Amino acid sequence: MTVAFATSDGIHINDHFGWAKQFALYEVNGEGFSFIRMIESGDEVEEEKAKLEYKIASIKGADILYCSQIGPTASKMVLASRIHPIRSNETETIEEALGVLVKMIKTNPPIWLQRIIHQGGSHVSHN
Repeated sequence: MTVAFATSDGIHINDHFGWAKQFALYEVNGEGFSFIRMIESGDEVEEEKAKLEYKIASIKGADILYCSQIGPTASKMVLASRIHPIRSNETETIEEALGVLVKMIKTNPPIWLQRIIHQGGSHVSHN
């Protein structure tokens, strides 16, 4: 499956989804994880709904989104795009979150994660 992280430094999950200028994209499975690429997602769009649509389009294909904060409208839009949003503590590193995710996949994944796994995981292009 593919996981996007809203990050300002490439290390921590420390950005608000709607304000994120970049997302780190990783491939994750029960064996581990690997970095795919950084996605630039600047604020070219001013209007709120259009900005959220732009952010969602920039991570299109991700199965899970980690961010420090996400508003209720954005959360609904992300879910409607078949991406599961997860709020994280700003001090949590991407690597820590990936480790927890790998462990959950290996052991006893919660229902929301089982759904993603059974849907075939990732549907992102790795170009």
